[in-house]
Amino acid sequence: MPAVVRRSSSTPRSARKDDVIQIRASAETKAILTRAAALRGQKLSEFMLDSARRQAEDALLDQRNFFLKPEAFDTFLALLDAPAEPAPRLADVMRRKAPWDS
Repeated sequence: MPAVVRRSSSTPRSARKDDVIQIRASAETKAILTRAAALRGQKLSEFMLDSARRQAEDALLDQRNFFLKPEAFDTFLALLDAPAEPAPRLADVMRRKAPWDS
């Protein structure tokens, strides 16, 4: 169900938190959110707003576009298609036996 947003036009957005977002959720979902908020020492609304904002920022950052000249784009594609060379330290760790296999 879409959230309902009401905005007060009497004060600037940065001055007060006066926008309201209403959400309907099952009792089970609310219980999980309430428990998680308590573990973080936050009110339920603070926890939900922080979580939603983080998800929104991630979604927006995933939509970043960048533009390359054709030659640079070809180089970029070649780098993506080329197998990665493992770092020497990583290769050394991968050759070691796991402690539980010794």
